[in-house]
Amino acid sequence: MHIFRGIHHKALASRTALTIGNFDGVHRGHLAMLHELVHTAHARGLVPTVLTFEPHPRDFFATLHGQPDSAPSRISTLRDKLCALREAGVEQVIVLRFDASIAALSPEAFVRQIVLQGLKAQFVLVGDDFRFGARRAGDFAQLDRLMRSAGGEARQMPVVLTQTDLRISSSAVRQALQAGDMETVQLLLGRPYAISGHVLHGAKLGRKLGFPTLNLRFDRARPALGGVFVAQVHGLETAALPAVASLGTRPAVETDGRVLLETHVFDWQAEAYGKLIRVELLHKLRNEAHYSDLAQLTAAIQRDSDQARAWFAQLARQTTRDRI
Repeated sequence: MHIFRGIHHKALASRTALTIGNFDGVHRGHLAMLHELVHTAHARGLVPTVLTFEPHPRDFFATLHGQPDSAPSRISTLRDKLCALREAGVEQVIVLRFDASIAALSPEAFVRQIVLQGLKAQFVLVGDDFRFGARRAGDFAQLDRLMRSAGGEARQMPVVLTQTDLRISSSAVRQALQAGDMETVQLLLGRPYAISGHVLHGAKLGRKLGFPTLNLRFDRARPALGGVFVAQVHGLETAALPAVASLGTRPAVETDGRVLLETHVFDWQAEAYGKLIRVELLHKLRNEAHYSDLAQLTAAIQRDSDQARAWFAQLARQTTRDRI
């Protein structure tokens, strides 16, 4: 998959099937749209392409109005979003910086300059709530008219629902993450929630306390979830390894506000610095907490580890019963 930071790169495909959006979390609704995009692109000899924005447009406007906390929290890192798009069959992603010049484009100018001239789109697929252009003035009817006038086609995807008629959306995923409801998160995503990245060096406090951790940076200031989780880690051995993980700003030991995922892998000891791993968060145990001393922190980590081990033991027993 080719990734471009802008629409003027000479290596951009000359004939594309395009979808536009933020794709935060790449949930089942997104995946249904991407499947349709890839199928149509291959049938017409086009390159399946995604246009996404960094920062999120709502981040941009929230910061512009001096209210950064009003922007939506983030479900996934940019790395994880791009990996999910690649796995869905997308062949080209344009990560376009959302700034004042993009925000000011009229709907007509957005389609003419970005969609048609920049990305050479002959087919555009969007969601049922898609809006575009300055003040979100453009709607699907206008997009359809503009694409038809240029000899192309626009198509609108219907909303995707769960079996209980829950609309699958990034907002629904965020709400489930914030509630710590990882089962609903998995239902909406179609897979366990996961964070991937290269293992970083840290302060090695966990090692001193008897619980060495693998550290990953979450590249968003406001993740949609936080706390301590039962986890499993891919990328260290052939099979996934059971673990306990903490995602947040580490109020017990730090005050810099940086978001870090710290994962303690059970009964595993080896050097992992620089390795690319994926940590799946399976079940939430508790929220982050502040402790007055390291003894209290150590005791809390031990309780978390015991609870996580018990969770895996219960899962193994249930799996055995299901096989009988």
